[in-house]
Amino acid sequence: MKASELDKIFDENEDDILDYFDTSKIKMINEEPKRVNIDFPSWMVQSLDKEAKHIGVSRQAVIKMWLAEKLQNLNSTAACI
Repeated sequence: MKASELDKIFDENEDDILDYFDTSKIKMINEEPKRVNIDFPSWMVQSLDKEAKHIGVSRQAVIKMWLAEKLQNLNSTAACI
């Protein structure tokens, strides 16, 4: 299919243009996991484990949730400045 034909379909809302693409191998940018090692003091690991048990998730999930919340807050604060 020519690009002009795809443009026409898109512009006229005739069809869902995603049907014309192979989406089986789409990758999200910056979403691939990257392993990092962090050393925590034992009291911090114990606190993380306590919280993980309390909410029923793994220690890693607690760390990811908390870091994601903090980074979202930082990004939304920076956008307001």
